[in-house]
Amino acid sequence: MNKRLSNTVWGVVAWVAGIVFVFPVIWMVLTSFKQEQDAASNPPTWVFKPTLSHYHEVFDRNILPFLLNSLMAAIFSTVLVIALATPAAYALSIRPVRKWTDTLFFFISTKMMPAVAALLPVYLLAKQLHMLDNVWTMVILYTSMNLPLAVWMMRSFLLEVPREVLEAGEVDGAGLTTSIRKIILPIVSPGLAATALICFIFAWNEFFLAVNLTATNAGTAPIFLVGFITSEGLFLAKLCAAATLVSLPVLIAGWLAQNKLVRGLSMGAVK
Repeated sequence: MNKRLSNTVWGVVAWVAGIVFVFPVIWMVLTSFKQEQDAASNPPTWVFKPTLSHYHEVFDRNILPFLLNSLMAAIFSTVLVIALATPAAYALSIRPVRKWTDTLFFFISTKMMPAVAALLPVYLLAKQLHMLDNVWTMVILYTSMNLPLAVWMMRSFLLEVPREVLEAGEVDGAGLTTSIRKIILPIVSPGLAATALICFIFAWNEFFLAVNLTATNAGTAPIFLVGFITSEGLFLAKLCAAATLVSLPVLIAGWLAQNKLVRGLSMGAVK
């Protein structure tokens, strides 16, 4: 009875915590169906007549190019990050190089400098190379932004690979390529999924670099959202409609990776 009561209590706590975290998203979706006067009312309007006019206005503003730019920047940067972080993490975990602790500190130290401190040299370099308002500039920047975090995450996942399995593969004649492809990658695939999803989310949500280095040709989804904020008139419902559409790719990516995501987030934990 005590165990059942404890499980019930913790189940209720989990549901309450889940509702608290999800409530802002639910409120955003509900607000997107309200009229502007209902969305801006105080106290909030709970009973309202739903409308799809805000979604029509979002599509009339041509959201598709912004979504495509964000998808291109996020997907390509995530692929590059995984391709670069995996061998780097391998050299820092399974076959550690000399002074690997210094290398790890160097990777994480690049995250200590605020982005605003690097904005001016990055802007001037992109201007000299004629790469302002270019999606590939954002791909390069997002790759450099997420690479240190991915190296640290992938290292913790690779440390979970049993050495006995690798030694057995070597005894059977498996070379480095075969060991990575048939032994290591299947074991750490949940970690790869978790790392890729986190890098994708960070790249998708990035705003500071995009707002300073892009304009009309390479504007990303967060830049599109800012266009709804105005000092005249009401805009909250339209902004929530646009934010709901912008959030869908991340939700879809998380749903597709959910089978491996939970396992990946728990790999590398201290037991």
